[in-house]
Amino acid sequence: MEQAGTLSEMFETAVRRYAARPCLEFLGRSWNYAEVAALVARAGAGLQALGVQSGDRVGLCLPNSLHYVVSYFAIQRIGAVVVNFNPLSAEVELDVQARDAGVGVMIATDLAPVLGRVLMMLDAQAIGCVVACPFADNLPWLKSWGFRLTKRAMVNRVPADRAGVWGWDRLVQAQPGEAVSVTPDDLAVLQYTGGTTGSPKGVMLSHSNLTANAAQVCAWFPDSRPGEERVLAVLPLFHVFAMTVAMNAAICWGAEIILQPRFEFTMLLAALRRRRPSIIPGVPTLYKAILDKGATAADLASVRVCISGGAPLPHEIQAQFEAAAGCRLVEGYGLTEASPVCFCNPVKAGGRDGTIGLPLPGVEAEIHAIEAPHAVQPLGTSGELWLRGPNVMQGYWHRPEETAATLTPEGWLRTGDVGIMDADGYVELVDRIKDLILCSGFNVYPRAIEEALYHHHDVVGAIAVGMPDAYRGESVAAFVQLSPGSTATPESLRAFLDDKLSPIEMPRRIEIRAALPLTAVGKLSRKELRAELLATQAAAP
Repeated sequence: MEQAGTLSEMFETAVRRYAARPCLEFLGRSWNYAEVAALVARAGAGLQALGVQSGDRVGLCLPNSLHYVVSYFAIQRIGAVVVNFNPLSAEVELDVQARDAGVGVMIATDLAPVLGRVLMMLDAQAIGCVVACPFADNLPWLKSWGFRLTKRAMVNRVPADRAGVWGWDRLVQAQPGEAVSVTPDDLAVLQYTGGTTGSPKGVMLSHSNLTANAAQVCAWFPDSRPGEERVLAVLPLFHVFAMTVAMNAAICWGAEIILQPRFEFTMLLAALRRRRPSIIPGVPTLYKAILDKGATAADLASVRVCISGGAPLPHEIQAQFEAAAGCRLVEGYGLTEASPVCFCNPVKAGGRDGTIGLPLPGVEAEIHAIEAPHAVQPLGTSGELWLRGPNVMQGYWHRPEETAATLTPEGWLRTGDVGIMDADGYVELVDRIKDLILCSGFNVYPRAIEEALYHHHDVVGAIAVGMPDAYRGESVAAFVQLSPGSTATPESLRAFLDDKLSPIEMPRRIEIRAALPLTAVGKLSRKELRAELLATQAAAP
């Protein structure tokens, strides 16, 4: 498992090996590795001209684009720290995260209302400077001209003389200097958790954490073809899964990264036909959408393997996608605190349905008792999944107590996920400890209820959460999204579940929704529905 010491060394190695090979493709415009490297050096020098020094935190509030990839590696080149922001977040969320991280410079798209929110942060002195990146610069000449002409309302134009704002063109005019020396243990990325189980925390990922995880992912693909792969990056790179698999690992392969600014099926289909990707990282909802919207076997013929993460992969989606695409779709597992990929099913053959697979090279895994955390559980017994390896974080930013509660002195990461390990090392995830529903003293796992609902042919989305119950403490509420035209009712769904769930697991409330809440990466989110139930309960007489 060959591993570069720092992200800059990893990128520079790829540039030396694959200088003339395509590196990035965006809606028909391409840049090779040498061209991207030249922009990285100039952008790094431009950031230094803005006063950015080694160890400073620089924010990225960008969709998948040339600007994102160049900025990411420019920040690493000068020894600064990337702080990823979701461009769709509300201004108050961006503000809180920027102040917590101590961001000085924010690099943001000029798309409205994203840049508008970032400029409000500048006015509020949450950040000190903004670099505005014209979205149209990513496009081929004709598309760029058309975008500027017809999509003016989508762009937030900044007066040239506004204090504290630089344009991207000005940033990359700087003459490049030498890269700043950093060590593998230096902080590279401050990645904020999604906040699905509490307030977001800044996860400190070092250069060695991220280069190790990129190398681990590459090692898991034994038939990969360095210098030939084409990776479809439709998941947002500001999310840690895409950052590692669709960008960092792709750079290690010398792959072409086919950037999609967002998921839109017509745009995705055009990319499949235009660039013929060989590897697609995604989440279950992405593969389901590709199937539902009618991608053909011919459209997917170039794809050799897909890796699913971010949420449990229902067997029905896996089987349907593999049959339609003729390629492997394997489930993996990770978490932000581990850079993030830790487990995956084999990509060549084998694997076990319903499991997250085996630990990646260099990852150790144990199952510990929930009530007595330091007691290792026997094989086949459920407990909390603990992990240790070179990809495990340094800790939480400015949160020593939470770091101590999550990382043991021996380097073990307590994941908060409940799992069962078999004799061969495969792990089945049962659920998250914090998502357990306690009904009359019994542990009820939302995932088991959701999997039972997915067996119904009309169910396309399911979320189970606990709701307050004066008698049981908690009872189960299930929110369901149905396929168009379905006539299923809460009563018929409950009848369908009758022989699949125990009485204690049976939802007392089933609510059909037109859509279910998703996280930024497209994962079904329990957080909003749990909050909604609690608010309803609090407002009741």
